[in-house]
Amino acid sequence: MNSIVHPTTAIDDSSPPNAVREDGGRIVVQLANGARSAQKMWAQNSLTGRLRVIRSLRQHIAHQPEAFLSSSAGIRKCARAEVQVTEIIPFLEACRFLERKAKKILAGKKLGAAGRPSWLRGVKQVILREPHGLVLVIGPSNYPFFLPGVQILQALVAGNAVLVKPAPGCTLPLELLRDAFLAAGLPQNLFQILSEDPDAATELIATGVGKVCLTGSANTGRAVLTQCAQSLTPATVELSGCDAVFVREDADLDLVAEALRFGLTLNHGSTCVAPRRLFVHHAVEKDLIQLLAAQSWDAGMHSPRHALLDALHDAVDAGARPVQGVFHRESSLVESPLILGNVPAESPLLRDDFFAPVASLVSVRDDEEALAFDEKCPYALGAAVFGRDTEAAFRLSRRVSAGCIAINDLIFPTADPRVPFGGTGRSGFGVTRGAEGLLEMTYPKTVASRRSKRGLMHMRPLEPGDGELFQSFAALAHGKGGGHRLRAWSRLCSALKTRRSHRNPES
Repeated sequence: MNSIVHPTTAIDDSSPPNAVREDGGRIVVQLANGARSAQKMWAQNSLTGRLRVIRSLRQHIAHQPEAFLSSSAGIRKCARAEVQVTEIIPFLEACRFLERKAKKILAGKKLGAAGRPSWLRGVKQVILREPHGLVLVIGPSNYPFFLPGVQILQALVAGNAVLVKPAPGCTLPLELLRDAFLAAGLPQNLFQILSEDPDAATELIATGVGKVCLTGSANTGRAVLTQCAQSLTPATVELSGCDAVFVREDADLDLVAEALRFGLTLNHGSTCVAPRRLFVHHAVEKDLIQLLAAQSWDAGMHSPRHALLDALHDAVDAGARPVQGVFHRESSLVESPLILGNVPAESPLLRDDFFAPVASLVSVRDDEEALAFDEKCPYALGAAVFGRDTEAAFRLSRRVSAGCIAINDLIFPTADPRVPFGGTGRSGFGVTRGAEGLLEMTYPKTVASRRSKRGLMHMRPLEPGDGELFQSFAALAHGKGGGHRLRAWSRLCSALKTRRSHRNPES
């Protein structure tokens, strides 16, 4: 097994703060240098060889998941069975997806003659996918194994080395993954773990990385992107969500109530695509509220952060009332999950990213009003639409701004390893997972080749009349109507004749 020296274990506690920072920075540089050296050899390895490691890893975790289950369950304070279905199984499926599809996804694409401009006759083009080199993965705390794990997986398959910065308290699952990778045959130093201290990520970006992949809050995203901008480092950022649920008049309300219970209690509500804004057709609002009250809720008591607490106080002062859960105003405690009805249109609850099991229910007249409410929120990660008329629900989904939309379901469709996951607006940009997520771990390289000197007219000096020649060619190739193109052909022939006469004045 690989022995990694972490910055937090290599620093003398008696050192002054500046020394600690400098020592940590030196260790980050050492880890980065080792990863870059290992990556050069790894990228030259065949994709078949890389995928052989992935298959061995998948089989190892499938047969020995106990340590992974215990570590993540301890961090998330949830049942091991929940970890199995939300982290372990989706990760294994992501491995198998890459084993089956990575060769096709990463294969070079040769461009044939179809669609090639006539003036590039004889040129052959191939588009290759190349690894970024060193990828920094900044992991979250809500799913500490699966979310960074898939990004690490895809980065390695694409030929990169990876350094991962765990969220506070979330190092153990990633250490287990690193050790499992090494047991599966991954070369030393390709996958290494930084300190949980945010300064570790800052130090690494300062040394230079090929790509940053962040899952976190919008505020964290701003800070990381600000630093990336200084060195023009590309980044994929999956940030906060404030997901909308559209409940149409024809929705199966029993299904809606069950889905909302599931979405608000899964992982104690700490899921980025959990339901936060519920736009419910006014004709079914009362029936849905009754069904929500009849659900079996796994209630818990917690104290909201200041921003959420202020938003709750303001909403209640403006007339909002709980339809599920209790908001204890005097003690500032919430018995969650909490669903507030009659939330005012301008409430921060409908436009900010509060990462807590709290949702707002808004009565709407129709899809148009629901969309108008939705557009006021700058976050666009996921969404859901409920309605028996699935074609109408699909049409509505096309008008919703979000990276992933489920119809008559919540959250779990995003675990399909074939689909990309990411958002837009303040929810970030770029995607992870799926074919598109794998391609994000590479950049395109185009190679154009010729076999002979024929067709190199563009290298010759410009001659008198060439402007008319080029303009006639453009009109012939792209003009509208046979008459215009026929006149362009005549001008082109005349321009070619002029060019020949300038080249051979005696002929």
